[in-house]
Amino acid sequence: MKIIDILNQRNMSLSFEVFPPKKESTFESVVEATEEIAACHPAFMSVTYGAGGGTSKYTMEIAKNIKDKYDVPTLAHLTCVSSSKETVHEKIREMKEMGIENVMALRGDLTPELEKTDPSKWDYKHATELVAELKQSGDFCIGAACYPEVHPDSINQKDDLDYIKEKVEAGADFLTTQMVFDNNLFFNFMYKIREIGVTVPIIPGIMPITNASQVARAIKLSGSFMPQRFKSLVDYFGNDPDAMKQAGIAYATDQIIDLYANGITNVHVYSMNKPDVAKSIMNNLSDILGKDFNR
Repeated sequence: MKIIDILNQRNMSLSFEVFPPKKESTFESVVEATEEIAACHPAFMSVTYGAGGGTSKYTMEIAKNIKDKYDVPTLAHLTCVSSSKETVHEKIREMKEMGIENVMALRGDLTPELEKTDPSKWDYKHATELVAELKQSGDFCIGAACYPEVHPDSINQKDDLDYIKEKVEAGADFLTTQMVFDNNLFFNFMYKIREIGVTVPIIPGIMPITNASQVARAIKLSGSFMPQRFKSLVDYFGNDPDAMKQAGIAYATDQIIDLYANGITNVHVYSMNKPDVAKSIMNNLSDILGKDFNR
């Protein structure tokens, strides 16, 4: 099933993100974790690609397993900046063979090695190029990323919004945001992106912070603003692992409910291969998910 068809439904939905193993020895445990999440029957699951494409060989295998074994639509990530056109074309061919029809088109992180090279020699410089190539390569449903708090490489938000619009014009069917901890930032972003004529579905990304050590990493990865309410939560419960986990799940659930209550019907959770976290959030929303409150 194509994700755009899920997003165009009126029912509330929740999706989860998982990532492939960094080494072969942990492959089975990662597959087990992803299957536990799939057994919750979320709207769809996305499978990341890995920095520099290092774990990419497992991405499509995990995505196919979830799709075939649990009938859960999957979204396979594909990055391009560290790849040649030949490699990308090979990945596209593999996705077609595996029946994967949803692709998240990303530039990918610039590795230290790549930053030392001449950008003019790169086959891909921007995700827009990958989006256009996927659009021409088959009947894919294409997702792309957006940053409510501005992409770290953008000069300002206006330039960033214009670039997002270019990705949509190149063929992106929907957008998913980087993790957001303050819903007001997402609502403000939605107003601005709609104002410039971008009308595709936009899915807010929520990351449950279940241990204090995740905070610094989340800020480093996304540059996300941490509201005082969230900082107080971490300060108070951060030294108690069980309490922090419960508080983090409650905070993420509260964010999701607020998004639903303000007209957002689809939310994506960066679940970090944690079935217990995914199950807890699904249970917290059990009487909300799958319902149309606009009847």
